[in-house]
Amino acid sequence: MPGPPPGLCWALLVLLAALGLGLIDLSVVAQEPFWADLQPRVALVERGGSLWLNCSTNCPRPERGGLETSLRRNGTQRGLRWLARQLVDIREPETQPVCFFRCARRTLQARGLIRTFQRPDRVELVPLPAWQPVGENFTLSCRVPGAGPRGSLTITLLRGTQELIHRSFSGEPPRARGAVLTATVLARREDHGANFSCHAELDLRPHGLGLFENSSAPRMLRTFALPPESPRLAVPRLLEVGSERPVSCALDGLFPVSEAQVYLALGDQRLSPDITLEGDALRATATATASAEQEGTRQLVCNMTLGGETRETRENVTVYSFSAPLLTVSESSVPEGKMVTVTCSAGAGALVTLDGVPAAVPGQPAQLELNATVNDDRRGFFCNATLEVDGEILSKNESTELRVLYAPRLDDSDCPRSWTWPEGPEQELRCEARGNPAPSVHCARPSGEAVLALGLLGPVTRALAGTYRCTATNVQGKVVKDVTLTVEYAPALDSVGCPERITWLEGTEASLTCVAHGVPPPNVSCVRSGEAEVIEGLLRVVREHAGTYRCEATNARGSAAKNVAITVECE
Repeated sequence: MPGPPPGLCWALLVLLAALGLGLIDLSVVAQEPFWADLQPRVALVERGGSLWLNCSTNCPRPERGGLETSLRRNGTQRGLRWLARQLVDIREPETQPVCFFRCARRTLQARGLIRTFQRPDRVELVPLPAWQPVGENFTLSCRVPGAGPRGSLTITLLRGTQELIHRSFSGEPPRARGAVLTATVLARREDHGANFSCHAELDLRPHGLGLFENSSAPRMLRTFALPPESPRLAVPRLLEVGSERPVSCALDGLFPVSEAQVYLALGDQRLSPDITLEGDALRATATATASAEQEGTRQLVCNMTLGGETRETRENVTVYSFSAPLLTVSESSVPEGKMVTVTCSAGAGALVTLDGVPAAVPGQPAQLELNATVNDDRRGFFCNATLEVDGEILSKNESTELRVLYAPRLDDSDCPRSWTWPEGPEQELRCEARGNPAPSVHCARPSGEAVLALGLLGPVTRALAGTYRCTATNVQGKVVKDVTLTVEYAPALDSVGCPERITWLEGTEASLTCVAHGVPPPNVSCVRSGEAEVIEGLLRVVREHAGTYRCEATNARGSAAKNVAITVECE
């Protein structure tokens, strides 16, 4: 008989290990004078692996023998009392090959047991929800398909490195393969961004093999909190075409607030909001601008989306067109006496009012006709338009001014006929004329010798006193007015009007007359020295009139005094 093949040697080693583990009872073999034996009697093979089985007998001359199994074969070697066969691609969880020989009309049999194991090559954590609400339970489920035997399998669910649940499947049937571990977990805010995973161990060390382990790919959990309330939406109730108005949308209690998405739109026009985050509050602000195509009632929509859920608020906005009224004047600058038409108009539906007088019906203009006079120059006209939009009265205004061209006028209020100034201090001569265009004014003496500088400060002298002719001129004509300038000054007593010595002839009639110069004309009174009685009127000259008299001149600007000596000559 040839020597055993290498595979058979391996089978013998497995047999010895089985004997050591007590898996084979040799007493059965020794009880019969002739027996059949199968080695290894019990084997544990990795799924898809191969195994040599040695079938032998002590029958001296067996008639025939064989190995019955459903497993695939790769090669067979024979001897007179033995048979070795290689089984390949072993996949069944458990099979029982039978070794048999025919000896002395009896069939000798030996039954074996082959079990497979499968490493935990696939450890799969079932996908987590895309978003998980905080405060609600979610399911962690780990699948380890095909791994086994299940009784040697242990599965652990992890949050990061923290062990959540650990389960051993010991006691499961030997044929059982694969396992599923499921746990219910309460989602927390701190779980946002956490990695969850599953770890599997197949421990075959008690069977003389090793420890096989594997882990799933981590799966990240995203948790969120979205309050049940709708966003607070602040929008204008009315929005004029072409105008810009701010809108805002806010919601509190968002987590993680940075992940929230905001959608703001006016009708089908999407707005571009600026986002402000503060704590767990989000505020979106944008500028809404309406076009003419959006006129009417439109909805302004704000929705906030987080974790696949949405909170939405809608508000109605009335988009309207309301142009400023048009205020026109047939001619903005007209000569005095010409007819002028003023018209105030606005768009359809608007009621206009011109200087307080409304149009007959909305949509029609209001008109005013007038014969331009001087009093109409710089006259303002006020046009008001009102429009009712969604129960609210809106108003817009426009104004304009009429210019009336007329010849100059020199009124006493602006150019007095007389001026009275004190001599000395600086004064400003004012003579202003009304007229359109603004007239130029020129004042000079009729002889043309002197010209008054109008509107300038200058010292006042007696030489300025007199009558001047003021002329106001513009393109519409001219006007002339004579004005008098009076310069007031204090009295003066000179030798001509009031000589220092006067001689009277006794027995004649005489009066003490002393003339003073001054403006306004001074009052002059003379009294004898040492006496209080004023000398007035004609006197019958006597010797007693001789003496010294004091004459005093007084006006509003001051006074002057002078001594006059009177001599009386006797006949």
